[in-house]
Amino acid sequence: MNFLAHLHLATLSESSLLGNLMADFVRGDPSQQWDVPVADGIRLHRRLDSLTDQLPEVRAARQLFRQETRRVSPVTLDVIWDHFLARDWNLYCPDIALGDFCDQAEQQIRPFLTRTPAEFRALNQWMWPERWLEKYARKERLEVVLQGMAKRRPKLEKLRHSYQDFTDNYAALDQLFSEFYPGLMQLASEKRL
Repeated sequence: MNFLAHLHLATLSESSLLGNLMADFVRGDPSQQWDVPVADGIRLHRRLDSLTDQLPEVRAARQLFRQETRRVSPVTLDVIWDHFLARDWNLYCPDIALGDFCDQAEQQIRPFLTRTPAEFRALNQWMWPERWLEKYARKERLEVVLQGMAKRRPKLEKLRHSYQDFTDNYAALDQLFSEFYPGLMQLASEKRL
């Protein structure tokens, strides 16, 4: 899961949006640095990542990648899942428009940014004004996202080539997402994540 899915599932779980969005920027035991709701949000994000990686649909999705890009497939898939969620937002969340959801998430997170890690503040400086989460709905936007990630993190250079795996297997990946995401939504709504 990437930014949008984590925020969506956190909302369904009534969990801290700040903690869920910031989790990848926090190392170690979050309760040492953050209050209980934020620390719980960080833990939820981590549990969700672990659970998602073990889903049979996600394991099947990884097999759709070519040998040369399979190592970076988990990162690529995180972005792909956000694409399908953004594209079909009205199916998964018919009660609020995606733009309004993003505005509400930003309003909940922004007041607390001053005490968050510098990289997380930098992310927020660009993500909200540039409407990244809404732009994920456009298939071609993922090429820009993956290229940018590859440029910033040399260890993930193969992300440059994983967009082809996405487009070559678009229908299969779409089907896999539609099979597993409703189950995650149910678990989140029942607070069982």
